[in-house]
Amino acid sequence: MESVTETISAPAPASASRVTPRLFYRVLAIAEAVTWTLLIAGMLLKYVAGLGSLPVLIGGSIHGLVFITYALTAVLVGVNQRWRVPTIVLAVASAIVPYATIPFDVAMDRRGALDGEWHREASDDPRDQTWVRRLLRWFLTHPATLITLFVVAVIAIMTALLIVGPPGGWK
Repeated sequence: MESVTETISAPAPASASRVTPRLFYRVLAIAEAVTWTLLIAGMLLKYVAGLGSLPVLIGGSIHGLVFITYALTAVLVGVNQRWRVPTIVLAVASAIVPYATIPFDVAMDRRGALDGEWHREASDDPRDQTWVRRLLRWFLTHPATLITLFVVAVIAIMTALLIVGPPGGWK
């Protein structure tokens, strides 16, 4: 009979603790759509309710952060899933149209384009022999480095955009 200590300390199955490309992409696609609602609500509060620019600043900042994160996620997942470059571009562009990331996610899921795990090892597929795929595999086998670089990229892009200023200025 197992002791309570053994039961509690038993490691979870590897598949239970890992985030799949499908889950990672879906969470960001939904989050991106939700933040569109925040931005639109902020615009309504500014222009219809006359509450000034603070609601747009808050909603727009959150939306911008999630937009950048979604775009980087679309590239990362797209490269992992061996999407063609136009498909990756379309995935990123879907974030420009309010709520379009969700139907794009559903379409890619139905096509099976989000199936499978992270590709940590090369296969016989010739697309796995490119420097981009080798770099991806290296990052996937060094997740702390990948996560750090991902977060730093989001922060750097967001900072650069804040320095440039919001679309239309600070009206």
